[in-house]
Amino acid sequence: YHEPADELSQETRTFARMITSLIEEAEAIGWYEQRMSLEKDKEAKAIMANAQKEEFKHFGMNLEFLLRRNEDW
Repeated sequence: YHEPADELSQETRTFARMITSLIEEAEAIGWYEQRMSLEKDKEAKAIMANAQKEEFKHFGMNLEFLLRRNEDW
C-alpha cells in the first residue's frame, strides 16, 4: 500500500490486492511468451503454453471482478 493500511477501507485493500494480481498475471503471461519463443522441446513448450492459458484466465477473472465492483468502468 502507498497509504497506511489501517486507514484504508477493506474495499480499497481488496482493490489493491486485485490490481497487484492483475500485474502479476500480466507479467507471467509475458514471461511464458518469452520462454516459449526460445524453447526447442515441443513437449516443454506445450506445457508452457498451457500454463500461459491459465495465466490469461486468471487475468480475466481478476479484471472481471474489478469491473463488476466499479460502476464507472
